[in-house]
Amino acid sequence: MFKGLFAAAVLALPLLASAEEIGQVSTVFKFVGPNDRIVVEAFDDPKVEGVTCYLSRAKTGGLKGGLGLAEDRAEASIACRQVGPIQFKGELKDGEEVFKERTSLVFKTMQVVRFLDKKRNTLVYLVYSDRLIEGSPQNAVTAIPILPWAK
Repeated sequence: MFKGLFAAAVLALPLLASAEEIGQVSTVFKFVGPNDRIVVEAFDDPKVEGVTCYLSRAKTGGLKGGLGLAEDRAEASIACRQVGPIQFKGELKDGEEVFKERTSLVFKTMQVVRFLDKKRNTLVYLVYSDRLIEGSPQNAVTAIPILPWAK
């Protein structure tokens, strides 16, 4: 019975992308633990083949950052691009979460959601940070017109 409940719970989880680190730069030297840095990551939209998003965001270093206990800043930048023919792998829902990553030990996350602007035939991606109690108004947006892919 437990096995069946576990399988049902896993299937109920939303399909989220995982990020691949592209590179990073150090911003503040720390004597103990890793330096503060800006990290550039890439992920493919799990429901839209042919779209890759690039995120840049601050990661806190030091002893707390090295142990995963620090809270990262809310600022992030996003750029999504068409990297191949666009094909939908299912129905798209406005505001659907496509990427989520923890930015503090428990209460804070950074997430990317997708919207489809049908009138302009464009995919719109929004990155923002939230907390259990209070989120941040800081955000960034990028858009991709859905165009035929030249071979």
